[in-house]
Amino acid sequence: MRNIAIFSSGSGTNAENIIKYFSNRETGKVTLVLSNKREACVLKRAVKYDVRSLFFEHADFYSSDAVLDLLLKNKIDFVVLAGFMLLIPENILSSFKGRIINIHPALLPKYGGKGMYGERVHKAVLANSEPESGITIHYVNRFYDEGDIIFQAKCNVLSGDTPESLASRIHELEYAHFPEVIERLIEKLP
Repeated sequence: MRNIAIFSSGSGTNAENIIKYFSNRETGKVTLVLSNKREACVLKRAVKYDVRSLFFEHADFYSSDAVLDLLLKNKIDFVVLAGFMLLIPENILSSFKGRIINIHPALLPKYGGKGMYGERVHKAVLANSEPESGITIHYVNRFYDEGDIIFQAKCNVLSGDTPESLASRIHELEYAHFPEVIERLIEKLP
């Protein structure tokens, strides 16, 4: 059984979906949820499922080993970013090399990078009249959305789509694929 930590900055719908998925799996279990936002809904969602949830300060993340120590103390094997808006510091990247992944609500390398998240991505896709969008699950490195791509799933952009209607279809792809990809990657860990 592998211990999974989720980093999230927002509402936590993907985190909740992952927690529920792994609640009855033998491969892994979400044992820790961390957020850089004290009032993030993801922290409340985690508590609902008896998953330890903690807020951390910016300085704890970038100027000390406090967050890394927390991951190690909790025997975390795999790290998942789900709506997390900060770059991962080098101390965590090097300690969890090849064991940190992120999900992005577009088909990278398009519509990625700093500031490209949530509704901003969907607005850009629609503004450029893209015929399709989707999700990208990728390894995390020192840059926003530039790690090696693990998996992509696509959906058509429909005439009359709004950022909200496109986001709804993207969320369906996220909920369907993200937990399964995490499980496949965990099963391959040495």
